[in-house]
Amino acid sequence: MKRIRLDRLSSQLLSSTPTRPASNSTRLCRTTRTSRLQTPLACQRRWQATASEAVLEDFKYEEPPEEPTESRRIPLPSPPPERAVYSAKLAALHARLSLSSKIPLQTLARALIDPSADANPRFNNANLAFVGAALLQYHTSEFLVTRYPRLPMAILFAAMKGYSGVPALYQIARAWGVEAAAAPGEEVDPGLLQFSQDKPTVMMNKWGYVRAESKELQKYKWRRGMSSRVLYDDAFGEMITKPKEQEEEKAELEVSDARNTKNLIVEDLAKNAHANFVRAVMGAIYLYCGRDTAKSFVKAHVLSRKLDLENLFEFKLPTRELARLCARENFEEPVARLLSETGRLSRTPVYVVGIYSGRDKLGEGAGPSLDAARTSAAINTLKSWYLYSPGDVGVPSDTFAEDAAPWKPAYVDIGEIIS
Repeated sequence: MKRIRLDRLSSQLLSSTPTRPASNSTRLCRTTRTSRLQTPLACQRRWQATASEAVLEDFKYEEPPEEPTESRRIPLPSPPPERAVYSAKLAALHARLSLSSKIPLQTLARALIDPSADANPRFNNANLAFVGAALLQYHTSEFLVTRYPRLPMAILFAAMKGYSGVPALYQIARAWGVEAAAAPGEEVDPGLLQFSQDKPTVMMNKWGYVRAESKELQKYKWRRGMSSRVLYDDAFGEMITKPKEQEEEKAELEVSDARNTKNLIVEDLAKNAHANFVRAVMGAIYLYCGRDTAKSFVKAHVLSRKLDLENLFEFKLPTRELARLCARENFEEPVARLLSETGRLSRTPVYVVGIYSGRDKLGEGAGPSLDAARTSAAINTLKSWYLYSPGDVGVPSDTFAEDAAPWKPAYVDIGEIIS
């Protein structure tokens, strides 16, 4: 077999002139039948200047035209509503809450979008949550007032927060199996709760007034009277502060929208977002299913929870308050009597003291000393007075039905003892 000399072959290829000028096509290597050894040399020949400079100058690379800026698609801050019907998580949540088929999945998906994730009120749950908060506070307050008519106002405010406050609604949302997304966006599953950790969310509008001395109350910790709390503060007895002061302190942060000038910036984003979702679900039920269905839902999911009202009491001078209570109700003066004792001379004695008004026993308590047992007996007596319940009585909202019976006035107590 005759051997081929590569050096002579390469010199011939480099010195030869092409038979036709190079075309203006973008193909740089001509497809010819060459051997495996000639392929890199042929490509090298095309990369060298084999055509005239005029032909190379005429060759221009045309870049694809750029799309105008206006036609570029901006990502949405939240999933589009039409994706709600394809979410398995959303359908499972709808079935888990036993919601009516009148409530569409799109509305439930909207209830999962916090104002911090999407500032547009047509796609977030701000409006639904406001309606749900008003319904929840109304049904909770009428339940407590009719069930426990002797509750002091301070305990009533605490009980309202225990039933319909942010911590309670957060626990309800977690019990429903609501999962939160890591960050809001268009690609997020519509069945996940969406709120932003970077932007502060907004609190629901509250019924109440901003005190003129709110700045001094926060700075010097002034005491607020109960009558002023009922008149000026919100449904939980908490003071409403000026929003401008908080906006100045957090001017660098972005609030959801300029329309929320009366809203307050909250710190606990996760709990507030979960609470707003529960309120929005109640608002959606009221919107699509009516007042009676919303009331049944509140009673089943909120008012059915156990709240220990006894631990909410805190008495400073229980014996003095008990004496004033007996004087107001025209009872005989309370007297503490020792009922039983054990281990008087031991390290752990126990005394049982009873409180009597005439021949009637009002209460009793135990303690390691006579004074502690008397104080415990006075506290138990006051708790038994304030936690009096007439039983399962009707509430004012029962008369809203068309075939409802006439309203029977509920028992209203004169009020707590001012010590």
